[in-house]
Amino acid sequence: MDEMTQLEQIYASMGIEKAVYEYGGRILQKLEGRFRETDRTAEYNQLKVLQAMQKCRVSEACLSGTTGYGYNDLGRDTLEQVYANIFHTEDALVRPQITCGTHALALALMSCLRPGDELFSPVGKPYDTLEEVIGIRPSRGSLKEYGVTYRQTDLLPDGGFDYEGIRAGIHERTRLVTIQRSKGYQTRPTLSVERIGELIAFIKQIKPDVICMVDNCYGEFVEDREPTDVGADMAVGSLIKNPGGGLAPVGGYIVGRKECVENAACRLTSPGLAKEVGASLGVLKDFYQGLFLAPTVTASALKGAVFAANLYEPLGFGVVPDSTEMRHDIIQAVTFNDPEAVVAFCQGIQAAAPVDSHVTPQPWDMPGYDSQVIMAAGAFVSGSSIELSADGPIRPPYAVYFQGGLTWQHAKFGILKSLQALVDRGIVTREKLSAAG
Repeated sequence: MDEMTQLEQIYASMGIEKAVYEYGGRILQKLEGRFRETDRTAEYNQLKVLQAMQKCRVSEACLSGTTGYGYNDLGRDTLEQVYANIFHTEDALVRPQITCGTHALALALMSCLRPGDELFSPVGKPYDTLEEVIGIRPSRGSLKEYGVTYRQTDLLPDGGFDYEGIRAGIHERTRLVTIQRSKGYQTRPTLSVERIGELIAFIKQIKPDVICMVDNCYGEFVEDREPTDVGADMAVGSLIKNPGGGLAPVGGYIVGRKECVENAACRLTSPGLAKEVGASLGVLKDFYQGLFLAPTVTASALKGAVFAANLYEPLGFGVVPDSTEMRHDIIQAVTFNDPEAVVAFCQGIQAAAPVDSHVTPQPWDMPGYDSQVIMAAGAFVSGSSIELSADGPIRPPYAVYFQGGLTWQHAKFGILKSLQALVDRGIVTREKLSAAG
């Protein structure tokens, strides 16, 4: 029995029929060049992370944690030096006490904004969970309750910046500009680091002292630069996304100007204590090792996203980014215009998971969202979206958002499993598979 026959056989034993397997194989033949480019970026970023760890003299003692107050936590303080080195910033806050990406963003916003200030988004509506943080949807403890106002300028229909609208939206009370790199639950383009730099340069010409914060979730290590390399005063993200490498069990980060990071530390702990307290509680080894693996894990997720776009686009589904576009985050949106297809896709991803593969996800009223959401994530770390996962709101245009994959091989299997679920329900026909690709 040759190797290819063995591979087909194990795919078949795990529920992937021949027509789906062969269609996927035809798609993959066209992607060798794209994958080589992804590997080159991963190699650069891997060396960048390694260089930072060596420069900051990471030692075995750094892998041990502290309890209680966490005073003089060598590993925690060194890790923050490593992050600052990687992102080329003055300071960093990297803590398990930051519970998620939304918490990290709320922390950054609430620590830098004061009553009477205005928050401005030049890239349209923020991610759903930030609506309650800001007060777009009423919520206890929102920025709106503390007298912080909000204004936004939408992107142009082609995804470009509305420079005139941005100029009109910035005034004397504009204290902080928030720039969301990834698309969230929208089908707009993700912003490249280059475009973020152009936007920040334009904003700083209008008001040099304004704070430019980038929501960097899903974007770390996708390119060879980060938003802080092109003028961002702060970049914010979650450790259960790209930079945690699938090993970090919790946590978030804020990197940037020293004043901004110090503000966030005072808000996270207490004025007067700031970064001096906050025990690392035994997670430092996972934080360091996850960061070390993050560039190659991110590359695996990127390959999965590119494969998904190239798999679904010939079948007539809208994909953002499209099959040929350069990548600036790990998320792949697929628009089905059919709620049943969104559910089937997510159930296929769940069935491919190493954990809870027997569970069947269903849409539900998830806290922080204004419509029902279905989420598939059979992960080693609950909710980790650097692991193979998919989710989407059950609302028009009925798009699903796929991301993650600790290994490329697992990402490939998950995407084929999602397509198999659509075939099993008759949403995609076998005849269409034969004619496409």
